[in-house]
Amino acid sequence: MGDMNVASLLVLLLNLSMFLLIARAILSWFPIGFDSPVRPVADVVERLTDPIILPVRRVMPTMGPLDLSTLVVIFAIRLLLIPLARSLPF
Repeated sequence: MGDMNVASLLVLLLNLSMFLLIARAILSWFPIGFDSPVRPVADVVERLTDPIILPVRRVMPTMGPLDLSTLVVIFAIRLLLIPLARSLPF
């Protein structure tokens, strides 16, 4: 029973991480000034996702203005979720 709790927690954390990464990608499409009311949210999202994205960004080749590190991390999370979700009873 303990393994199911760990797997459920991992699925929850990975889904939350994916949500934050998608939010970061969407926020990056808009200019957010320092006086913007959205700035505190953007700062929190960046602080929470930087430890995941920055290592990937360092090893990926640059593709001009495109930053595909978020897409790579989301893809990796999806690959991790497949076996975890299959191990859950629901």
